[in-house]
Amino acid sequence: MLGSKDKKSRSEEVATGVLNVLGEGTVIDGNLSSNGDLRIDGQVRGDVQTRGKCVLGGSSNVSGNIVANCCDISGVVEGNIKIGDLLLIKSTGKVNGDIKTSKIVIENGGELNGSCTMGGAAPKDTSTRGSDVKQAKA
Repeated sequence: MLGSKDKKSRSEEVATGVLNVLGEGTVIDGNLSSNGDLRIDGQVRGDVQTRGKCVLGGSSNVSGNIVANCCDISGVVEGNIKIGDLLLIKSTGKVNGDIKTSKIVIENGGELNGSCTMGGAAPKDTSTRGSDVKQAKA
């Protein structure tokens, strides 16, 4: 039947090829959400979420969680990161938080201070059970 196609909302039609840039010296206090790619060279005090790629330049600073399909980090992140595909922490990048990603590359000099779960791996049970824990003796 003519005209019976499912119509997507305007926000779903936005192509992931759209690039949003947050320039150096710009500060956002609040969450940032996008359907397209993001490049951040400024500062975000809140969570960042995109369906596309998130690129954090060398002058960037994100104090919040990041959720994206792919992410390249050259700046500083203070928060947890969840990436659907590839996370690249470049030589100047620093992450203070936990990561869940399918694939990760950390260049020489890049920093990760937290835990990393890759692929479909389930998080480890970190609880201590009395019968399972043995105390080390010197």
